[in-house]
Amino acid sequence: MRKEERLAKEITEQLGGTGNIAELASCMTRLRVKPVDESKVNLNGIKDIDGVMGVVEAETLQIILGPGIVTKVADEVSRMTGKNVSSVDDDEEIDTSLEGLAARTKAGLNEKNATPFKLFLRKIASIFIPLIPAIVASGLIAGINNVIIKSGGDPESTLVQMLDLIGWGLFGYLGVFVGINTAKEFGGSPALGGAAGILLINPGLANITLFGEALVPGRGGLIGVMLAAALVAFLEKRIRKVVPSAIDIIVTPTLALLITGFATFFVLQPVGGFLSDIITKGLLGVLDVGGILAGLVLAGTFLPLVVTGLHQGLTPVHMELINSIGDDPLLPILAMGGAGQVGAAFAIYFKTKNARLKKVIKGGLPVGMLGIGEPLIFGVTLPLGRPFLTACLGAAVGGAFQAFFKIATVAIGVSGIPLAFLVHTNQIVLYLIGLLIAYAFGFLFTWMFGFKEEMAKNI
Repeated sequence: MRKEERLAKEITEQLGGTGNIAELASCMTRLRVKPVDESKVNLNGIKDIDGVMGVVEAETLQIILGPGIVTKVADEVSRMTGKNVSSVDDDEEIDTSLEGLAARTKAGLNEKNATPFKLFLRKIASIFIPLIPAIVASGLIAGINNVIIKSGGDPESTLVQMLDLIGWGLFGYLGVFVGINTAKEFGGSPALGGAAGILLINPGLANITLFGEALVPGRGGLIGVMLAAALVAFLEKRIRKVVPSAIDIIVTPTLALLITGFATFFVLQPVGGFLSDIITKGLLGVLDVGGILAGLVLAGTFLPLVVTGLHQGLTPVHMELINSIGDDPLLPILAMGGAGQVGAAFAIYFKTKNARLKKVIKGGLPVGMLGIGEPLIFGVTLPLGRPFLTACLGAAVGGAFQAFFKIATVAIGVSGIPLAFLVHTNQIVLYLIGLLIAYAFGFLFTWMFGFKEEMAKNI
């Protein structure tokens, strides 16, 4: 039996069987499942499965499997259950038993206890998580092409122009994809969300003058797009309640898009631009004034966001920095979080005698160095406890280095070694030095006081 088949079978069994899976999705490293009845789920059983690196309990149950394998497992579970990945079966029969009611009540209480800020970040993360593969691929291609040009390549050559189109194409139309996902997240029609996104990036905006000034295509950025798409979803649902079914398909989307269009031109685009300015100028001010200290704090506190999956909510911030100032000085700093994990994992690998722990580290280190830190976080440092903190300390030192030299990327993508292709070409060596510093201090802190062999007994 193939590994993905075994994992899918064992995970499904511990989830309570194929009939207990209401929703199924996957991201870069996590299989995301929403059970029909949470009381039927054996969490400890899932955690004990060979190949599962950890479990996160949020709105959905997130099973950490690692990059590559998670997609294969999701496809296998989809085949077993008949559920499409990232889809919801509206006709799913809901368990009305006392057990099911208890599970849903517990889920409701968990949702009530979540802070508004965490819920907000999770909502933003849900919009961008499906876009990660395209963003990573496009960013890396754009970065490699940038290195080619800076190394003497002819910008007018056919190959360079083709790479430029492949790499930067997504970012020119990212607003459409964000609009589609935002509308889906707020319960509206994806196509209307895409249309709302087009409103802010359409070059024709430059031909429209309001209050004596021409509108600026792209003004408001992804923040404006999300506001417009959320509004069109809100209007669509409200209008549909009062429009007769016979004319709903014509009247509802037309009114929703028309109202959203005027609201975007007069209100949402200026508001989005204002919020974008506050965020970008605020961050730049923090980095300028805080310098090394700001880099230390930002990098050292980033990993807890990764643990909850909320770090994806920062994607529009990175994009706004690139749109407003041409590069992103925040991403190299935050990328040190994963580097600290790599250093800590190396220290544990050389120090421990636990064969299972060594095996987990050996599997997580390559992807960790390539910028996917979750396998090491959930499979190694977080379960052990103290190494997670020493990894954060190592990350802090690396972040301070990146902030001191003002390292910045020209696009967004995964961290680790691949991010070197995205930083300014004259900063590549400095970025890699900072990466090695985070590795070294993550290793040093963990070796000195972050790990003892007795910690590995429960792994």
